[in-house]
Amino acid sequence: MPLKRFLPVAGAVFLIIGISAWLVLGRNHGSAYMVAAANPYASEAGAEILREGGSAVDAAIAVQAVLTLVEPESSGLAGGAFMLHWDGAGKLDAYDGRETAPTGATPDMFLDAAQKPIDKIPAILSGRSVGTPGVVRMFWLAHQEHGTLPWAKLFEPAIRLSTDGFKVSAKLAAAIARDPVLVKMPVAQDYFFTKDDKGNRVPVAAGALLKNPAFAETLKLIADKGADGFYQGPVAQGIVDTVAHAPSMPGTLSLADLAGYEAKHREPLCRPYRVYRVCAMPPPTSGGIATLQVLGILENFDMGEIEPMSLVAVHFIAEAEKLAYADRGKYVGDPDFVHVPVEALLEPRYLKARADTIDPSRSMGKAIPGEVADKRAEGYGLNVPVDFPSTSHFTVMDAQGRVISITTSVEAPFGSHLMSGGMILNNQLTDFSFAPVQDGKPVANAIAPGKRPMSAMDPVIVFNKDGSFFAAVGSPGGPLIIGYVTETLVALLDWKMDMQQAVALPRFLDRNGPLEIEKGTSLEALTPQLQQLGHEVKPITMNSGLHGIREIDGKLDGGADPRREGKVIGGAL
Repeated sequence: MPLKRFLPVAGAVFLIIGISAWLVLGRNHGSAYMVAAANPYASEAGAEILREGGSAVDAAIAVQAVLTLVEPESSGLAGGAFMLHWDGAGKLDAYDGRETAPTGATPDMFLDAAQKPIDKIPAILSGRSVGTPGVVRMFWLAHQEHGTLPWAKLFEPAIRLSTDGFKVSAKLAAAIARDPVLVKMPVAQDYFFTKDDKGNRVPVAAGALLKNPAFAETLKLIADKGADGFYQGPVAQGIVDTVAHAPSMPGTLSLADLAGYEAKHREPLCRPYRVYRVCAMPPPTSGGIATLQVLGILENFDMGEIEPMSLVAVHFIAEAEKLAYADRGKYVGDPDFVHVPVEALLEPRYLKARADTIDPSRSMGKAIPGEVADKRAEGYGLNVPVDFPSTSHFTVMDAQGRVISITTSVEAPFGSHLMSGGMILNNQLTDFSFAPVQDGKPVANAIAPGKRPMSAMDPVIVFNKDGSFFAAVGSPGGPLIIGYVTETLVALLDWKMDMQQAVALPRFLDRNGPLEIEKGTSLEALTPQLQQLGHEVKPITMNSGLHGIREIDGKLDGGADPRREGKVIGGAL
C-alpha cells in the first residue's frame, strides 16, 4: 500500500529544524573500535579496555561498573539488563539478566486491604519492590563465553574512580536536587547530600568531587571472587539486610534468592524489514516484540517515499504503535511462567491485518488487542503497570567486529532509593502488574516467586541483507523506549540518516493513548494538523538516551543522544 497516494489526504510535509546541523557537527567516526554510552567516564572506561585488547563484552562490563557509580539514577550492578552480543562471525546471543521476584513474593503484594492496587510511589520506595539483581551474573556468563581480558581487570576503572572520586555531572546533580525522597533515605542522604553551616542537607553540586569507598569495596570483592563476590558473602548480606530493614514495606529478598539467581540465554527475535534483518530481545521484555510488530506493520507502507518526520510519517508510525502497545498490554510476560504467543504476534498475515486497520485520514483512537491465532493466549487480562522513564543504554564494537547492544536499568530514577554496598537497589518488581487478575482474567505479567517482570527494554542489532553488521541501537525511557527505538530504526533504515541524525530527532510516540510529542521541539508545529486527523496530542518532556553504532562502507558511525551526557569514543588499535 504505497504512501504516495495518501500524501494529499494527510497534508503538506513538515521537515524537522536542525537536521542539517547534525550532518556537519554530529558525526562520530572510528576505524577499529567504538563505544557509545551515556557518560564520558563510562565511554572512556570501555575504550580503555578495548585499547588493551579487550572484547566487546569486556568493555561492556567496564562501562556498566562505571555507570553504576556516575549514573546511579539510571542503572547499576544491583539492577537488571538485556544484552545482545554479535560475535562478528555469524552468531548472535541474547542474554537475559532481568531481575526475579524473591521466593517470598506473592501475587497480591502490591494490593491494599480492599484488594486494590496501592499507589505507585509507596510501592517503589519499599523493600518489596527490590528484585534479585541479574546484571553481575549475566556479565559473568557472557565473560565466560566471550571475554578475553581477565575478569578482575575490567573493574579497575570503576575502582579507581570510586576511590579517587569523579566529578558529579549536571544530569546527576539535577536528579538529586529534584528528588524529594532521596534526602530522607538512610545511606542515600549521607552519600548524595552534604551539610551547610546550619546543618541542613544540601544536594551534591555539579562539578563536585564525589567518592564512593563502599562501592570500591564491593567492586574489589566482585573482581576477586567473580559473580560469587556479589551473590554470596558480605555484598549479598548487605543487600538482604537493607531490603529486610527498609523504612517502608520491608521485602523478603533472601540470601538463597541471590545465590540461586541464574542469567539466561534466550533465542533472539529476528525478522526481515525491507532489505535488512532486525534482531531484538525476546520476552520477558516486550520491547523486541513491540518494535518488530511496528516495523512489520509499517512494512505494508512505503515509508521511504515520504520526508522524515512529516505529518504522514508521524501519523502512520503512531497508529502502528497503538496496535503494538495494545498487544503488549495483554500478551507479554515471563515465558518461563506463561505462554507468550510470539510467533502469532509477528506472523506477517496478522501484521498485515493490523496494518489494514490504519486509516490514512483518521486516527483509530484507542486500539484493542488483536485476536491472535493461538488459543493458549486467549484468556489473558490486561496488564496494570507502573512504569518510569529511567534506565541507560550503551553500544560497543571491538576491533574484531564483535558488537554489544545492552539496555540496563534500576527501574525508576534512583530505583527503590535504598542503597547497599555503595549501590542503588532496583525497584523492578513494580514492573509486574499490580493487579494479578483483571476483569476475572489472569494477567500474564502477574507476580510470582522466581518470575521476571515484563520490561520495555529494547536493545537492537540490525544486519544487512548479506548478514553483515549494519547497526546497533537502544534507549532508556521506561515504556517510551519502544517508540524511541522504533522511530530511530525508521530513520536509519527508511530515511537513510546517519546514527547521530537518527538519535537526535525530536521524539514522538503513541502508547495507545494520546499521541505524545517532545515538548519544545519542531514537532509541536504539527499539532493542529495531527488534531485534525483525530489525534489527542500531548506535549511532554522526553528524556531519551539513544546510543548507537553503525558500520557503513567499512567505517564506524556512532551517535550519542544530545538529551543526555553521552559520548562516542572510537579509534584504531
